[in-house]
Amino acid sequence: MKKITLFSDGSALGNPGPGGYGVILRYGDKEREIVGSEVHTTNNRMELLGVIEGLRALKEECDVEIISDSSYVVKGINEWLSNWIKRDFKKVKNPDLWRDYIEVSKPHKINAIWVRGHDGHEENERCDKLARDEAEKVKASL
Repeated sequence: MKKITLFSDGSALGNPGPGGYGVILRYGDKEREIVGSEVHTTNNRMELLGVIEGLRALKEECDVEIISDSSYVVKGINEWLSNWIKRDFKKVKNPDLWRDYIEVSKPHKINAIWVRGHDGHEENERCDKLARDEAEKVKASL
C-alpha cells in the first residue's frame, strides 16, 4: 500500500463568504497540488472539502497521513465521526461533507495529524496560500 501524505488547508473570507482550499499530495518525492473554491461557504467547509478532494484524487488504496491545522477536521476524523454516524449526524454541522468524507476515505487507511497554523510549517503555509488565493479569486469575480 502506497504511503501518501495529504496536507490541506481551507480559507473563507467573511466566514461565510468566498472560500477556497489548497491541498498537497505527496508520494515519495512526487507532489501534486489541488485547489478549489466556492462562492459562499465557511472556513470549516473548506478545510474539510480540501481533505475530501485530496482523497478523491487517489486512484488506489493508500495509507494516508492527513496533516491539517483544523482541529475540526482532525478531531472529526480521529474522535467524533463514529459517534456522529451512530446519531445519524443529528446536530452536526456539514453532514453532507462528512458523508462525502466517509465515502472517499473507505478504501484508505487514514491517520489525521494536527499542526499549528501560521507557525512556519512549510507545507501548511503553502496550502494556506493556495486556499487564500482561491478565495481571493472568487471574491474578485463577484
